Amino acid sequence: MITDNSLTFLAFLPAAILNNLPPSEMIDSCSVAGPGFVNVVLSKKWIAQRVQRMLVDGIDAWAPRLPVKRALVDFSSPNIAKEMHVGHLRSTIIGDTLARMFEFSRVECVVRRNHVGDWGTQFGMLITYLFEKFPNPDDLSEAAIGDLQALYKASKVRFDSDPEFKLRAQQAVVRLQSGEINYRKTWKQICDVSRAEFDKVYQRLGVQLEEKGESFYNPYIPGVLEKLDNLGLIEESDGARVIYVEGVNIPVIAVKRDGGYNYFSTDLASLWYRLNEEKLEWIVYVTDIGQQQHFDMLFKAYRRAGWLPKDENAYPKCTHVGFGLVLGEDGKRFRSRSSEVVRLVDLLDEAKRRCRTSILERDTAKDWSDEEIEKTSEAIGYGAVKYADLKINRLTNYTFNFDQMLNDKGNTAVYLQYAHARICSIIRKSGRVIEEVKRNGKIVLDSEDERALGLHLLQFPEVFEEACTNLLPNLLCEYLYNLSEIFTKKFYPNCQVVGSPEETSRLLLCEATVIVMRHCFYLLGIEPVYRL
Repeated sequence: MITDNSLTFLAFLPAAILNNLPPSEMIDSCSVAGPGFVNVVLSKKWIAQRVQRMLVDGIDAWAPRLPVKRALVDFSSPNIAKEMHVGHLRSTIIGDTLARMFEFSRVECVVRRNHVGDWGTQFGMLITYLFEKFPNPDDLSEAAIGDLQALYKASKVRFDSDPEFKLRAQQAVVRLQSGEINYRKTWKQICDVSRAEFDKVYQRLGVQLEEKGESFYNPYIPGVLEKLDNLGLIEESDGARVIYVEGVNIPVIAVKRDGGYNYFSTDLASLWYRLNEEKLEWIVYVTDIGQQQHFDMLFKAYRRAGWLPKDENAYPKCTHVGFGLVLGEDGKRFRSRSSEVVRLVDLLDEAKRRCRTSILERDTAKDWSDEEIEKTSEAIGYGAVKYADLKINRLTNYTFNFDQMLNDKGNTAVYLQYAHARICSIIRKSGRVIEEVKRNGKIVLDSEDERALGLHLLQFPEVFEEACTNLLPNLLCEYLYNLSEIFTKKFYPNCQVVGSPEETSRLLLCEATVIVMRHCFYLLGIEPVYRL
C-alpha cells in the first residue's frame, strides 16, 4: 500500500504526462514504513516539469477519454404551464456540470436534453379554462395568457371541484391530441409563454439546453409498444397493458385501462428513439432520487427486450443520477413563508441582490463601474447557489441557507472567488506579461509549500476522472477547495512572489493554479471574478 498521496494518482494520469519517463526521473526516494506500507516521494523536478508542460500544452492535455462518442444528459425537465421552482435547481445544476464533464472528456457529441412535460391533462384544464375566458379564439394571445401559474391554479381548482369542467377538460386533451387547430394553436401559445419564463432561469444560470418534450415522442409510442408486444413482453392486467421486470412486484404500466398513455409510455418511446435514431452510447437521466425505481424498471424492461446489454456497465448504457431534496432551515422541503414553492428566478435574484449589497459596502469597489458591479454580483451570487448544491454528495439532502453559501470563509464559492482574485492580483502586481514568462521561465519547487502546490495541481486528472466515472461533481468541489486552501494557507504566506529571487518560478505556479481553478469553475458552471 502507498501511504503518501504522491503516487496514488500515477495510474490515472493521461499518457501525455507519463510517456517515456524513466522511474529515476519521477521518484526521489522509496522507504518501507511498516508491514505492507511503502512511502514513495516523487521528484520535485518531475512535478515541476509536468506542471510546466501543462502551461505549454493547455489543460486539455490532462483530459481523460471516455470510451463513448455520443452521450446524452437528460436534465432540468420542468413542466410546461408551471413555473420553475427550487425543486428544479438540483437537476439543472447537476446536469449542466455532468454535460461539461463529458465534453472535457472528449466525448464528440454531448446532447443536453430538456425533456419538458408538454403533454397531458394539465393542457386540457388550461385550454378549457382559457376558452371560457376567451370564447373567440382570435382574442387569445400570448399576452392575454399572462400569468400561467395563476391560470394553472385556477383551472386546477375547477378541475378538482367541477365534474362538468373536468369532463370537458378530459375531452379537450383528446381533441388536442387528435390535432384540432384551435386546440393545437392554444397549446403552442401556452408552451411559448412557459419557455420564455424558463429561459430567464437558464440565462441566469448560463445553461444551454436542447428541448424535446413529451409530445415529440408521442408518435413513436404505438410502434415501440408493438415491438415489445411482438417480443411477448406486454401482458394484460386488470384492463391495462403491462410489462413485468425482474425483482419488482409491481408491473410497468405501458397502456392505461382507458387506452391512454402515461409517463412510462413516453419514456419507453424516448429511450427507443435515443438508442436507435440518435445512436447514443451513454444516456444519463438526472432526476430526484424518488424516481430511482421508475428508471430502474425502465432499464430492466429494455434489458428484458434485449435492447440494452445485460451487463449494466457495457455500452450502450443508461444511468439514473439521483439527488436528494433541497430543504429549508426547518428540515422540510424548501418553501416560502406562505408555504408556496420558491420560484427559482426569485431565488437567483435574491442571491444577486445580497452580493451587490455586500460589494457596495467594500472600499475597493468605490471605483467600479455599474457594469462591473452588476457582472460581479451575478458571478458571485449565482456561483454561490451552484457551489452550495454541487459540493454536497448529490445523493443527500441539503439545507438551503443564503448566509452560509454567501460566507467568504470556509468551503463556499465566495471563498474560492476571493482566492482566485488574490492570485490574479499577484500576477497583475508583477507587471510582467505572463505569456512571456511562460516562454522563458522555469518552475523550480525548492520549498515544501511549492512542492505541495505543484503536487496538488498534478492530481487534477485523477480527481476529475473519478468524478466523471462516478458522476459525482462534489469530488471536483472538494479538489478545488483543497487547492485554494493549499495556495491561501501554505504557499501565499510562506512564498513571496513579487520581488523575490524566485519570482519567475512562483509566477508560473500562480498561473498554473488559476488555470486549474478556472477550469474547475467552468466545469461547475461558475463564472470566475478577477478582482474583489
